[in-house]
Amino acid sequence: MNFGYIRVGAAIPKGIVGDCVHNVDQIIYWIDQAKKKNIQILAFPELSVTSATCGDLFHQELLLVESQQQLTRILDYTREINMLIVIGIPLSIQNQIFNCGILLHQGKILGVVPKTFLSISPASLDQRWFSSSSSTSVREIKICEQNVPFGTNLLFQDQTYPELCIGIEIGEDLYAPIPPSSFLCLQGATLIVHLNALPTSIGSTAYYQSLVQQQSGRCISGYLSVSAGEGESTTDQVFRGASFIAENNLDLQNSCSSSLTPLIYGDIDYKKLVQERQKNRSFGECLEKYSIITEPIKKIPFNLSLKQIAKLSPPPSTHPFIPKDEELDQRCIEIFNIQCAGLMKRLEHTQTSKVVLGISGGLDSTLALLTVVKTFDKMKITRNNILGITMPGFGTTGRTYENAIRLMDYLNITQIEIPIREATSLHFKDIGHNPEVHDITYENSQARERTQILMDLANKEQALVIGTGNLSELALGWATYNGDHMSMYAINASIPKTLVQILVRWAALQSTDVGLQTTLLDIVNTPISPELLPPTAGGKIEQKTEEVVGPYELHDFYMYAIVRFNFSPSKVFYLAQQAFSTKYDSAAILYWMKVFYRRFFSQQFKRSCLPDNPAIGSVSLSPRGAWSMPSDASVRIWMDEIEKLEQII
Repeated sequence: MNFGYIRVGAAIPKGIVGDCVHNVDQIIYWIDQAKKKNIQILAFPELSVTSATCGDLFHQELLLVESQQQLTRILDYTREINMLIVIGIPLSIQNQIFNCGILLHQGKILGVVPKTFLSISPASLDQRWFSSSSSTSVREIKICEQNVPFGTNLLFQDQTYPELCIGIEIGEDLYAPIPPSSFLCLQGATLIVHLNALPTSIGSTAYYQSLVQQQSGRCISGYLSVSAGEGESTTDQVFRGASFIAENNLDLQNSCSSSLTPLIYGDIDYKKLVQERQKNRSFGECLEKYSIITEPIKKIPFNLSLKQIAKLSPPPSTHPFIPKDEELDQRCIEIFNIQCAGLMKRLEHTQTSKVVLGISGGLDSTLALLTVVKTFDKMKITRNNILGITMPGFGTTGRTYENAIRLMDYLNITQIEIPIREATSLHFKDIGHNPEVHDITYENSQARERTQILMDLANKEQALVIGTGNLSELALGWATYNGDHMSMYAINASIPKTLVQILVRWAALQSTDVGLQTTLLDIVNTPISPELLPPTAGGKIEQKTEEVVGPYELHDFYMYAIVRFNFSPSKVFYLAQQAFSTKYDSAAILYWMKVFYRRFFSQQFKRSCLPDNPAIGSVSLSPRGAWSMPSDASVRIWMDEIEKLEQII
């Protein structure tokens, strides 16, 4: 099974200006190298057969004739190679010369796309040598003894996987106010191949990269762009070459990360792009609005015989919710600002200046408290109006209790301690439950007792109860219904557990208070637990959440793939194998995935009545528009697919 991935590559051969034989030698060499990397779509720079800096030599008949003869050599060489190859070449057609991109497959020219927007900059006087595509009505040409479609209205579509649909644009076409690729994508292109010849100047490469990423984002497409490099003339300009592979505004690969490399490749998920377009109403509306001004599209078929990619490049992120290192500071600041803004509005609207929240010494209540403190400081409300409630129960350990007390001390908030053991024991007696039986009643009674205390105290103090539960718990239903599941404002409800850990660690490292920093880091390193079962004889945590429901890093990975992208169990399993191959075996990945699906479907009733919460990222389970799912939806077909996977492994 292919799962919707196609490996694309960009090659920058070392050319010689005007030497078509040498340039094609280089092209053939890089085709061979790409074949070794299992690349199935390979792009070369603009005018790569002749080089882009030939100047007035483009008017020389010999250069134009020789370039076609060398194109024939590429066709002959690639007859047995199952690879789509896009090459830049000048073509003389009806007394005009066009700067063209040619798509080849197994010795056949599938189509020729001429450049539309010609440069008039000193770096590249296109208009001196070439004509724009808009200057001709020719729609078919003969080249290398083949009759070939010609024009900017060509799309190339795989017969077996029609979601893989390719469009071509050249050079300054990308820089136009409305690039041709916009219309090609509205007509079905999921991958744009862009051939470029960009001279290097200060800031030009970064701007070029930003255009590639933004265009791929606007068009919800893959974008493969390659620019001319070493070997071009340096008479007045320098061409260092740059290649970019983007997918829906994400930079998958580029040749500029460290030093420029002549061949890069990456795997684009074209099926995911189609799914994203289905959810984007403006995409469909643009198609309807602008269809009257676009030329009818001609779709040209091919068959690449796509196969499953053994090792994705780049590999899927093991922690998709966690920002990259270079983005960490900015993202953490942004997340805290969003949380604070949401809480600030809620306090202003309810005319409330006091909050109540349970402080357990765990990650979630710590993040909620840090957010509340930041909010109160911004609103210039005294921290004494933050009521931190510790509620020791049967499972509370010394480590978490002491961390809770120290945290509140360092943050200078009001502390209230209300033990729940006696009240819970009385409740057991009232309902006839044996306290020696440590079942779900034993656990949930404590959670509901704590919530009752928080709610009643909030009423007494005319305050709001701030919820501490996170997104991962909501996905798994790992919350007591009408217990910790409920609050007056759920500040963490859009933040998954893996990100909660990062945010608390980041906050610790930002602190100049050594004591607060030490406490926060110890909270980060404490085993995750609801502490509803008695501790061990040595006073350590007995009930460890991840031993019961599974590793949060796996569940967050599943949640991102399932909720954000609607992937099937087979594809989620494939991606998880790619991401976690060195940490979990296939059996473990599949076992915990089965747990996730079962809990995700069975626990929807808890998500259907969540309190308000601020949306943070692209995944939210709020029932008010972010995630709409019947509480009684059946998980059967998903479990059936998982069982098939179990039989395979």
